[in-house]
Amino acid sequence: MMALATVVAIAGTLLSACGGASSSDNSSKKEKKVKIGMVTDLGGVNDKSFNQSAWEGLQSFAKKNDLSAGTKTDDDVRYLQSTQATDYTPNLNQLIHQNFNLVFGVGYLMAGDMTKVAQQNPKANLAIIDSAIVDKSNKPLKNVASITFKEEQGSFLVGVVAGLTTKTNKIGFVGGINSELIKKFENGFKAGVKSVNPKAEIYSQYAGAFDAPDKGQAIAATMYGKGADIIYQAAGATGNGVFTEAKSEKKDGKKVWVIGVDRDQYEEGLPENVTLTSMVKRVDKAVNDVSQQTKDGHFPGGQILSFGLKEDGVGIASSKQNVSKDIINQVNGYKEKIIDGSIKVPTTDKEFKAFKS
Repeated sequence: MMALATVVAIAGTLLSACGGASSSDNSSKKEKKVKIGMVTDLGGVNDKSFNQSAWEGLQSFAKKNDLSAGTKTDDDVRYLQSTQATDYTPNLNQLIHQNFNLVFGVGYLMAGDMTKVAQQNPKANLAIIDSAIVDKSNKPLKNVASITFKEEQGSFLVGVVAGLTTKTNKIGFVGGINSELIKKFENGFKAGVKSVNPKAEIYSQYAGAFDAPDKGQAIAATMYGKGADIIYQAAGATGNGVFTEAKSEKKDGKKVWVIGVDRDQYEEGLPENVTLTSMVKRVDKAVNDVSQQTKDGHFPGGQILSFGLKEDGVGIASSKQNVSKDIINQVNGYKEKIIDGSIKVPTTDKEFKAFKS
């Protein structure tokens, strides 16, 4: 933090002594408010997943700093919702041209647009969730803070929960778009399952979208129909369909579970109580931290920030209502091994194959 110059302090003292100081003098100027903007991806701000978590982080930042937050043009903290991919660039540019001090893009699907917009607006401060923005020479762009997570680590832990909880030895994974990012969720999860239950059979399928709950429900119905009693979903709003199907199956008398993602999704399983646990990805914490750094004059532009178990960036939901203490103790043991490097969690199919062997 920058300290006031000694001469200013002395001058203030002299003015006070002479009766010339007032509550509105230069030493107590009102602090200039910061403006932070956010552009959602197609899942929308109420996706009950990472868009929502990002917005919750900004709302927390706004409350802490006495700022207004919403969708009004005069709000200090504001989001714009994208309904199609072609909205990304104009939404980012709109906030930049309205002089927001920092603009977040939520989701790796925005990486191309973020790169283009950042290069066209070198004086703008930008940040992206789930991607690293680099130039043609593979160097990070100086006006973009890239926020990434070690999703495979948190996914490993909920895999341990699934492997120790399943009664049928059949477990499902539903992904949004088959990509390098979501493969981290899948392979980390499968590694966790296999570490404690080598005999478990794992079904994996991708919906091809993050905003298609109907597809998520159809895939879940197939997996539950094949005997899976636990499904881990990493599919954004598509994953809401997995919860819908699980609750329907529960009403029919079947004991099935869903493992939530990105935020604690315990409430998404109510009233049928189908959420076993959730892999929490602290997008809210990361967004809050980067916003505060920017407000304090330390925007982390050009940095690729990585949040894992060690940084409390990923983990298992704190609610844990449906996980036994014995299983949690085992999860904590694996957590320590991952943090100290004893276990290197796979992120790709190739790494998972080597891990399993």
